[in-house]
Amino acid sequence: EDEPRAGRPRTAVTPENIEAVRELVNIDPHITYQQIEDTLQIGSTSTEIILHDYLGLKNVTCRWVPHSLSEAQKQDRVDYCLQMLKKFDGGKSKRVYDIITSDESWFYYYDPETKRQSQVWVASNDPHPTKVRRQRSVGKHMFANFLMKSGFNTIIPLENGKTVTAKWYANECLTQVLKKVEKHRRLNDLLIHHDNAPAHRAALTMEYLDIQHVKLMGHPAYSPDLSPCDFWLFPKIKEQLRGKNFQDINELDDAVRTQIDCLQKDDFYQCYEKWFERMNKCISAQGHYFEQI
Repeated sequence: EDEPRAGRPRTAVTPENIEAVRELVNIDPHITYQQIEDTLQIGSTSTEIILHDYLGLKNVTCRWVPHSLSEAQKQDRVDYCLQMLKKFDGGKSKRVYDIITSDESWFYYYDPETKRQSQVWVASNDPHPTKVRRQRSVGKHMFANFLMKSGFNTIIPLENGKTVTAKWYANECLTQVLKKVEKHRRLNDLLIHHDNAPAHRAALTMEYLDIQHVKLMGHPAYSPDLSPCDFWLFPKIKEQLRGKNFQDINELDDAVRTQIDCLQKDDFYQCYEKWFERMNKCISAQGHYFEQI
């Protein structure tokens, strides 16, 4: 027979080690397999059995969220969604066609492709292709976009070297947008939806909308997941621009407008449908941020 050999016992899955692993994870949720093994002097197989089979744990990547919401902010999100769903009959009311939603975003002269976009099909015996890693460019430009369920949309670039101010937003952006809308319908029943950025909440902006008899729809704080430009339009455009180089603002402006022109009327309709779906999702999540739908 074999002589007894020194080393770890055949199994380290003991009640004591199970509780020790539980304590280590509670103290540091980022602890690694190797750190647990080194601390308790147990093997990798035992560590995995304890973590997965006994403690029911899995190692996942943290999901980035826009803000650490307070309980009051979560409740504000729920209250807002309940109010909007009631006001617009769950999104089925014709009044939804009166809403212009807007926001601003930076677009870069160069934004690297995602890993998924870099994937290519190759033969099983071919070497994997390589690609030089490039960083996002410093050059960028701000655009404001306004859209409606009917398909109406317009994009307005911010002049180089300028910042988003109430004067620019009210006198240039809103003025241009309302003039275009007025060609097709009256402004009396129009609703503007935008977030709570300083330029949107400024007295100058509020006075301008009041003079035009345009009302605000409102928006809960820290809620880009409830803003059509943020959860749909900007990601959709930027996805198509990744990996492309633009030499100046004119090239970037043309590219952004080209992508917007490619959107179909039904795309805007579906966007607004998803908007109200997201409100229901927010309520179900009790105001927490939720995964994209």
